[in-house]
Amino acid sequence: MVEGVGGTADGMTALGLDFVDEQVEASVTRVLTAVEAQLLSNVTSADPLVTEAARHLLDAGGKRFRPLLVALGAQFGDPDAPQVVPAAVVIELTHLATLYHDDVMDEAPVRRGTPSANLRWTNSVAILVGDFLFARAADIAADLGTEAVRLQARTFARLVHGQIAETVGPRDGVDPVAHYLEVIAEKTGSLIATSLRFGGMFGGAPAEYTEALAGYGETIGMAFQLSDDLLDIASESVQSGKTPGTDLREGVPTLPVLYALAADDGDAASVRLREILAQGPVTDDALHAEALGLLRESPAMKRASETVRSYTEEARARLAPLPDGAPRRALESLCDFMADRTG
Repeated sequence: MVEGVGGTADGMTALGLDFVDEQVEASVTRVLTAVEAQLLSNVTSADPLVTEAARHLLDAGGKRFRPLLVALGAQFGDPDAPQVVPAAVVIELTHLATLYHDDVMDEAPVRRGTPSANLRWTNSVAILVGDFLFARAADIAADLGTEAVRLQARTFARLVHGQIAETVGPRDGVDPVAHYLEVIAEKTGSLIATSLRFGGMFGGAPAEYTEALAGYGETIGMAFQLSDDLLDIASESVQSGKTPGTDLREGVPTLPVLYALAADDGDAASVRLREILAQGPVTDDALHAEALGLLRESPAMKRASETVRSYTEEARARLAPLPDGAPRRALESLCDFMADRTG
């Protein structure tokens, strides 16, 4: 287990990775420790307010899932190559920037257990700090070369497209489930794919390994987000990082809800569930508890769980070109975890 990186050891445990080999674990730990130090130096500005606001989410912790994947991707080449750590910093700064913007879009009051930047300061400050972090990421990417800049820019474009698609919703004639899966691919899968691609590229892995890693990343990213959606319904605690049923209360149409709304089951439970969900945000406590209970026992929940498992199996298949060994088995363990965490 990686200790003392990205917040807490418990946070790393939540990722479900089995490093298998102590040398691989030690190598990943070295990368993440160096990433943490470089993150701190790269969010520092001549303006104390910018520094404080930019460090706000960094200091709140986080799993550092994406830098971890950069470090694992580099295991298929030279994990100690000098560009691996700055590549991971580019990825995490890009991710942090999206969180500032997401909180403004969602009007979120809390992020990582602390007041969000938009609540503590203003929406304008939060947006501008996100822009600052994107700029810092681009600056570091420039030192890594033209291809790094191109990949970071294209990933950023996908993130923006995903946010726009989520904001406007599915257009007429577009299947809401297909639309939702596309949003997740753009908003989550794209950056996780680039994380593993960067690891392979800057670790000097063969091109076929790097392509396999990127394909795995896109697919496991889908499973990662969808399993979080299921946990929001299935967990009896704050296992998902938020109060169970938060998405339901806020009217966020996650995959189980979309499956439930699209179903034509005629049994009383399914009909009642559709009646409640069709109203939008379920804010009444009694209705919320009823809907949560119905969702947990619904065919829609089972179907959503099967969808997660299908993505984990696809991700595992994407690893086929990679050599057997501890790094590949670590990535496979993530597939197992994502499939099992939501039943």
